[in-house]
Amino acid sequence: MTRTTRSWAYEARPQRVVTGRNAAGRLVKAELDRLGARRIMLIAGKSELATAQKLLGGMAAAATFTGVRPHVPVEVAEAARACAAEAEADALLCVGGGSTTGTAKAVALTTGLPIVAVPTTYAGSEATDVWGLTEGTRKTNGADPSVLPRAVVYDPELLVTLPPALTVNSGLNALAHCVDSLWAPNAGPVPTALATEGARLLARGLTAVIADATDLAALEACQAGTYVAAAAFAAAGSGLHHKICHVLGGAYGLEHGAMHAVLLPHVLAFNEPAAPQAAARIAEALAGAGYGDGSHALAALLALHRALGAPTGLGALGLRADQVSEAAELVLEKVPATNPRPVTLPDLKALLHRARTGAEPVRDHVGDSTGETS
Repeated sequence: MTRTTRSWAYEARPQRVVTGRNAAGRLVKAELDRLGARRIMLIAGKSELATAQKLLGGMAAAATFTGVRPHVPVEVAEAARACAAEAEADALLCVGGGSTTGTAKAVALTTGLPIVAVPTTYAGSEATDVWGLTEGTRKTNGADPSVLPRAVVYDPELLVTLPPALTVNSGLNALAHCVDSLWAPNAGPVPTALATEGARLLARGLTAVIADATDLAALEACQAGTYVAAAAFAAAGSGLHHKICHVLGGAYGLEHGAMHAVLLPHVLAFNEPAAPQAAARIAEALAGAGYGDGSHALAALLALHRALGAPTGLGALGLRADQVSEAAELVLEKVPATNPRPVTLPDLKALLHRARTGAEPVRDHVGDSTGETS
């Protein structure tokens, strides 16, 4: 029997990753010294500034930027770039979540300055060469080697105080990197292996962290899962799930992690019938964490969502009923040609309608005419 196989390519991304308990306090200065950095620009949200300043190990920052905003508006990027130029910065230290890392990436994109990233959520941006900027209501994404942080420092102790809701939403954002990588444009054996392991680590780790936020072993598992998930995503590219999220985040300002958490089961429900191998890997990974018996990906994912108390509706995040049709049209322009099944405007309206109202995901709703229209 002759089997046809899909050709694939994998490009490894050069990056140093260090981990461990109190790693941030012990190792950040060493990583900056490795880069020969002397004039460091510190990027952190106001709530994390005090923590970030301690990580410099007695060094004074040449500049500090705290104007971080979700989805990195162009005006924020321009202000951060001006700050770096005025300070004659030679390196960037970003401490925070995905928006903070994204701001550092916006500076690196035009300056080439090296980044040392210290994540305090599970966003995963620190492990990719993907950047995103929002101008008006449109978010533009791209990939460039210059924005990949030179070093990442993972420290589980920095996540002990992360609020449970942010833990869940950020963690499911990381899980979305795993799921989307299995059918993204450059999916192949390497990102698939990373994504499968990432899903297993995240499902186990998140369950334990929600039960005990001080469980450092579980926090380490979540960070490890976040990294391999993001590495898979960087290699495989952006699939349908992330295309939807990029559009909705830019156009309607929906909270990033919660939006990922809500949409993931709906996108899985849509693609699962046409991607049985990907679904089987998801089901097996989640079963390894105690969710399902390894035979039904969607059922296992929904069980995980329920156990974590994940959000279920985009409406609660601010998406109005009269915006569904417009959103579907915007997403349709971005659908990857390699998606496992064709995607039509009625499909997207139906998917977004169900996600907005918090309805149960439907495994096969192609052409569903119940999608709301404006």
